[in-house]
Amino acid sequence: MHAASYTKFGPAAEVLAIGELPDPAPSSGEVRIRVEASGVNPVDVKRRLGGRGEMTSERVVPHFDGAGVIDALGDEDSDFSVGDRVWFYEAQWGRDLGSAAELVVLPESLVSPLPQDVSFAEGASLGIPALTAYQCVFRDGPVMGLDILVTGGAGGVGQYAVQFAKLSGARVIATVSTDEKADLAASCGADEVLRYKTENVAKRVLELTNGEGVDRIVEVELGGNLETSLTVLKPNGVIAAYASDGVKEPKVPFYQLLYKNVTLRSELVFLMSEDAKSSAVEDIGAWLESGSLRHHLGPSYTLERIVEAHEAVESGVFGKVVVTP
Repeated sequence: MHAASYTKFGPAAEVLAIGELPDPAPSSGEVRIRVEASGVNPVDVKRRLGGRGEMTSERVVPHFDGAGVIDALGDEDSDFSVGDRVWFYEAQWGRDLGSAAELVVLPESLVSPLPQDVSFAEGASLGIPALTAYQCVFRDGPVMGLDILVTGGAGGVGQYAVQFAKLSGARVIATVSTDEKADLAASCGADEVLRYKTENVAKRVLELTNGEGVDRIVEVELGGNLETSLTVLKPNGVIAAYASDGVKEPKVPFYQLLYKNVTLRSELVFLMSEDAKSSAVEDIGAWLESGSLRHHLGPSYTLERIVEAHEAVESGVFGKVVVTP
């Protein structure tokens, strides 16, 4: 199979190579997928740069997420059939052969049907962002009637968090940096969109909630936003944080947290419980079938241009970057 891989950490242009690798074969409980779209996430870039652990083998095929068509089964009595359209996640979690290749083999539990009217690129946009968003929004229970603040409401995780919360009956306030991102957050269902570079977020959130604050925060920048979060969060509220790149080691104001009885969660999608993943995939599947979800696509690159794809993610390009093997 044609695949991209690296044998050492470093800049994309220096370490990513295209070549031929043996076709993988599915074992019992697995399926093989001909990859039509491979999603590129920030974690893929950070892993390739050496920022997320050591090399686990002599050669790594990157990328966790993707979508494609099943072309081989490990079991005759599989729940899937050859020719099924699917989306998948965690291709490189605990494995060295991710989705930046023509073929990938995965346990059936990591594979889900992709409706005909959802493109492969859109299917490859799900995975890490959608499951992270689901966990952040719902880990502490239903959100019907709650006020939810989603920081970075136009990002990969944020735009799904806005949609999931809104589809489930919450009132959603989103923060963004630009007018273009404000338009996206609003189109995803945000009731209010705040531009954090020009507005006082804490003041505006309290105005919008009659001084009461929000019930939960889906947080893209824990350290940088913590002061504001503690100002706008209700007593017994929840901060579900999945990143803190601006302030990587935030100082935790324990007594401020204590006297609001705040639940502070760090959410790593790979360590979600199996029950949580099953619930997420089931609900996401239902929303896909009903056509309820929007997917914000960015540039697409052929496998031979994977270096450009990684560099686009590093540059902070707006929209999901996809590689097409």
